[in-house]
Amino acid sequence: MNIAIDELFIGQIARLKRVFTDDDVKLCNELTRDFSPVYQVNENVWKNFYDQPIVPGLLTEGLITQVISQKLPGDACILLQKELVFYYPVHVGDEITAELEIIDINETRNWVTQRVSCYNQQGNEVVKGQVVILVLPKQSS
Repeated sequence: MNIAIDELFIGQIARLKRVFTDDDVKLCNELTRDFSPVYQVNENVWKNFYDQPIVPGLLTEGLITQVISQKLPGDACILLQKELVFYYPVHVGDEITAELEIIDINETRNWVTQRVSCYNQQGNEVVKGQVVILVLPKQSS
């Protein structure tokens, strides 16, 4: 789906859900070379703080960018800025819903600002923030 900037509107919302797995964490660790013990089941560091190891924040951010590239506005866009706060940890097996809402459109620059909210299956907001994206002009076929 590729939406032109003049087809977007303030208040427009898009969502996606995802359940993160052990394999997701392992792949993320390999790709980023981030082998922090807080992500590892066999480590003890996280046990004083959490019931289980946490999922790397980059995976949750990936769900956010998936909403941008697949739903709102679609694939022809570039992430320019992100400001995210991680309120609660995400664990393997959590179902996370990423919701993005358009809060500003700058047609002169082709920039769209979206509010970001990510919730777990209990309804806790685990990530909150905003992103600014550049919407590339729609290509005629």
